[in-house]
Amino acid sequence: MKRTVFYPGHIALGAKMIPFAGFEMPVEYAGVRHEHRNIRENAGVFDVSHMGEIWIRGSGAFELTQRITSNDVQKLAPGHIQYSCFPNDRGGIVDDLLVYRFEEDAYMLVVNAANREKDYRWILEHNREHAAVEDASDEISMLAVQGPNATRLLQKLTPVDLSAIPYYHFRTGELAGINDVIISHTGYTGAGGFELYVPNREGMRLWESLFEAGKETGLEPAGLAARDTLRLEMGYCLYGNDIDETTSPIEAGLGWITKFVEGNPFIHREQLELQKKQGVKRKLVGFELLERGIPRQHYPILNPSGETIGEVTSGTMSPMLDRGIGMGYVQVPHDAAGSQILIAIRNKQIPAVVVRPPFYKADQL
Repeated sequence: MKRTVFYPGHIALGAKMIPFAGFEMPVEYAGVRHEHRNIRENAGVFDVSHMGEIWIRGSGAFELTQRITSNDVQKLAPGHIQYSCFPNDRGGIVDDLLVYRFEEDAYMLVVNAANREKDYRWILEHNREHAAVEDASDEISMLAVQGPNATRLLQKLTPVDLSAIPYYHFRTGELAGINDVIISHTGYTGAGGFELYVPNREGMRLWESLFEAGKETGLEPAGLAARDTLRLEMGYCLYGNDIDETTSPIEAGLGWITKFVEGNPFIHREQLELQKKQGVKRKLVGFELLERGIPRQHYPILNPSGETIGEVTSGTMSPMLDRGIGMGYVQVPHDAAGSQILIAIRNKQIPAVVVRPPFYKADQL
């Protein structure tokens, strides 16, 4: 098992560690509900150094990045970020990712930890432009500082005007006395905040500076379990659960990152474009339970007559809403918002309703 540079910090703060994507990672510290609510109401720090960072540079970098990702890189100016996916050649998804454009011919692709090696091979296999491709994952540490107080906390550590960085944009600058930090206005929680990329050698310096600056606001660490409940309250897909090699971006509701525009000849475009025009037989939906219960991955989804129409891909008890929420694929037309469905939980059929995420909005409580 690999360890991130923050491993000593996790142990010192009493983290429960688990194996995840080849790393020993903190799953929780003070408890999932506490960490979840702290990020929704205050600020927390995630170690996300297990994520992969792959550079595509030089002549042909734009053409390669445009062809292997579904979103339209033509719209991506330096300092901008796109959410995208790698379509495979069978209508599914190799991975979902973030594309950072640094310069005219320099892109950083941030990919899921479990898919890092697969993604790197996929890029190399399709690199007919002979662009320079580098897996820099082992050299980079990454912390996500999330929550409504995250910006105020971080601003104490940097001369960069964080309020001037729009959502899904980034700047490179000094933070915590460290030069050339990638300061990214992104996150996987829906609570606001930034993701920070530094060389491994500067990792613990950043960690210690954050917690020193965060004493005033009560900054706390958070583990993978809270990261999962936070993303699910927002309806964000998790690779391996809600999307994978067998799910198309159209089925998954990711048509908004699948751009059928001129000059965007991405892999499997014609088949996905036909799928969009003709429609699909199943779609990924969000749902809320109407009675007490916790939906889990692979639980059957039934229609009101008790017939199986799909399967849960992600589910939890929402810490903010205090009710069961989940996502899953269902047969069309049961995907319409307001559709009544049943979730088979052990020997019970719990009534639920299809809703459009996000499940939680900051101003609703």
